[in-house]
Amino acid sequence: MLPLGLLGDGEVGEIVAVAGADQKTGAARAEDMGLRIGKRVLMLNNGAGPLLVKVDESRIAIDRGVAMKIKVRTA
Repeated sequence: MLPLGLLGDGEVGEIVAVAGADQKTGAARAEDMGLRIGKRVLMLNNGAGPLLVKVDESRIAIDRGVAMKIKVRTA
């Protein structure tokens, strides 16, 4: 299990935990955007600035601080 922010480009992970989801933080907002436990995410771009991930058929830009609060399990 590792933070979403540490996945490399092209890697796939399954969300297993979202820290701070019980409060109205960036992590809770991420859940509102579809980044929920059990969802598979594909890392499209993990360069400088926000991360770009694909969840279902949506592409989502996520702040790096929020991405580090989302734990994923790699395949």
